[in-house]
This record gives sequence, structure tokens and C-alpha cells, in this order.
Amino acid sequence: MTATRALPHRQLLAYGALGLPLAMAALPVYVHVPRLYAESAGMSLSLLGALLLAARLLDAGLDPLLGGWSDRTASRRRLILLALPCLALGMLALLQPPAVAVPLWLLASMFCTYFGFSLASVAYQAWGAELGRDAGERTRLTASREGFGLLGVVLAAALPGLLSQDLSQGLSGLAQIFPWLLLLLASWTIFGTPSSVERLPASGGLFSALRSVLDDGRFRRLLAVFVVNGIAAALPATLVLFYVADVLRAEAWSGAFLALYFVSGVVFLPLWVVLARRFGRVRTWVISMFVAVAAFVWAWGLTAGDVWPFAVVCLLSGAALGADLTLPAALLADLCERPAGGGEQGGGAAQAGAYFGWWNLVAKLNLALAAGLSLPLLDLVGYRPGEGGATAGLAAVYCLLPLLFKSAAAVLAWRWRGTLEVS
Repeated sequence: MTATRALPHRQLLAYGALGLPLAMAALPVYVHVPRLYAESAGMSLSLLGALLLAARLLDAGLDPLLGGWSDRTASRRRLILLALPCLALGMLALLQPPAVAVPLWLLASMFCTYFGFSLASVAYQAWGAELGRDAGERTRLTASREGFGLLGVVLAAALPGLLSQDLSQGLSGLAQIFPWLLLLLASWTIFGTPSSVERLPASGGLFSALRSVLDDGRFRRLLAVFVVNGIAAALPATLVLFYVADVLRAEAWSGAFLALYFVSGVVFLPLWVVLARRFGRVRTWVISMFVAVAAFVWAWGLTAGDVWPFAVVCLLSGAALGADLTLPAALLADLCERPAGGGEQGGGAAQAGAYFGWWNLVAKLNLALAAGLSLPLLDLVGYRPGEGGATAGLAAVYCLLPLLFKSAAAVLAWRWRGTLEVS
């Protein structure tokens, strides 16, 4: 690579390809595994809930440590190659539960899956931050990764149902296809993406390095906007199936709505990249937040049978999703590339893994915070799934709560726009 020549499109695509199987693995782990082990494996809900909570908290806590480890390894690619067999084996085991020793099997397979997924993700993200030599290129690399990721989510949502009408058989089929797909796309990424610039592995203590990342004032501000905006995105993701079933009375359309949401995210990604180049990434991100706000204002007025108006909501909120996935991560990649020095001076490329480790921890905690906030609120307003009562309270939590968080995130991003984006 030269210092002046931009990465060609084939290398941008090659880098993004690994994002597809990584995102494809995340959806069944978070969405299907609870039902699979409750129904097919016969685990009690209380034990299942406790094991899932413990595993997810451990997974989130590992991300900064894995990020710090990746900074101390000369090659991000080697860590990805180490992580992917763990992910493949973990998915094979996790989605095919045995008839005996189910709790132990669940714990072991989740640990293997989470370790492989988290290590591969943080090393992959840090590699992308190092590959991009300017803000525009880092935005395109992030867009490629997240675009493939959205395709992976759509594929993971569709494949089990296409393979079998029975959930357990469909997930078993997905588990058997996944390693081959992972091998194919990971090979494309590993062999089709150029090496990142020369860098020295980070030195010094691991925990002091992780603390020094949090001393970066710009990172703290970006992380604060990411938290508020992330909760706004996770709230409707937690509640959408309740809303579709009991407010719209259109449960049969749930799959189509979700597909439209994610496909819209893929389709509108290039537009956000173009707008970011013209207006800047923070301004473009704020524009996307107001697109999402407009969608939720519209959703607030919908009633039973409003299928096509809600399709417009899915189209607009899905479009905003593309910006949410691409622009903040691209801003973070810029911070990773700034000269080392701590505090307001940033951490430098040698600490890219630590930055993305903290970032991924927050992203995972956002899902837990959204569920911990929204579900008790639904109980407080008297909503009971399937009973047809308190749907106004459900609509308020689904529409107005994300609207408030999105608006707060937009205000913070606009207020800090001069420090979040560096040229």
C-alpha cells in the first residue's frame, strides 16, 4: 500500500465480507437460543434466564480485555484466525443441544461462541481502523463491514424458516451451513484485504492501558452519545413484536417488517456515506437521528390494521439504522488513529483494540439496559402480551421513549460536534 492511493473497491468489499458471518452468528445467539433451549431442550425458564444473564455479562466484560490483548499482538489477522474456529465450533454446539447435561452444554458452547465472536469482532474492527488512511476511507471501510453485517442479519433471520418449519431443525441446518460460509467469507477477507500499516504492539500494563483509553475526553463524549442513541435503537428492537401483535394486530406481518427494516439499512448505507463526505459525519448522523424521530412520531398515531403506514416507519427507521451502524464507528476509528498522548490527545493506533473493546461492551450493555427499562415500564402501565389491554401504554413506551432518547442523543452530538469529528 502507498500513502496516497485509496483502497480499490475490491479490497473494500473484501474487508467487509467477514462482517456477514459475524452478524449472522449474533442474531440466533441473542434471539433464538432462549426459545430453543426452553422448548426443544426442556430447560426451566428460571435456570435458562440465569445462565444467559451470567454468560452475557461475562461476554460484555471480556471485550475490553480482548481488545487490550489484540493491541499487544503484532498481527490482528492472527487473532482473527485464532478466534474463528472457536466461533464455528461454538455455533455448531450451541444450536444443536443434546438430550443430556443441557445446562453444562449451554454454558460451554456459549463460552466458546462468545469468546470466538468477541475476539474476532474486536480484532476485525481495530484492523479496519488501521487500514483507513483518512476519514473518508475509514468511513467506507466501516460502511462495507456494516453493510455485509446487515445482509448477515437478514440471512440469519430467513435461513432457519427456509430450511425447516421446525425451529430446532432449522437452527440445526443453520449451524451446519455456518462454518462453511464463515470459511468462505473469512478467506475472502484475509486474502483479499491488504495488510495494515506497520505498527508496534502496545506496551505497558493491560489495565493501565484500558484506563488510559477512558481518559480520552473525545472518546468519553462519543461514548456518551453512543450510549444514549444505542438505548433509543435497542428499545424498539426489544418491543417491536409486541407492538406489531397488539397495537397493529398484524402479527403475520412481523417477518416482513423486520426484513424491510434491515434491507432498508443496507440500501441507504451508500447515501449516508455520500452525505458524510459532503456535510461531515456528525452532521449526517444527527440528520439520521431526526429521520428516526420522524418515524417514531408517525408510529405513535398508528392503530390496528395500519400495515402500510408501519411499513413506512420500518423503511425510515431502517434507513437511520445504516447511519447508526456506520458513522459512530467511523468516528471512533478516527480517534484510534490520532497520535498517542492520552487525555484529549487520543490513544493512537496501538490502542485501537482497547477503544473497540470498550465500545463493544457498551453496545452489549445497551441491549440489557433497554430490556431492563422497557419491560418493567410495560408491566407498570398494565400491559399483558396477547390480552389486548393497555395498548396505549405499549405504544407510548415503544414510540415516545425512543423518541426522547434519540432527541437527547442528537442534542449531545450537535453540542459536541466540534470535538467528536477530527480532520
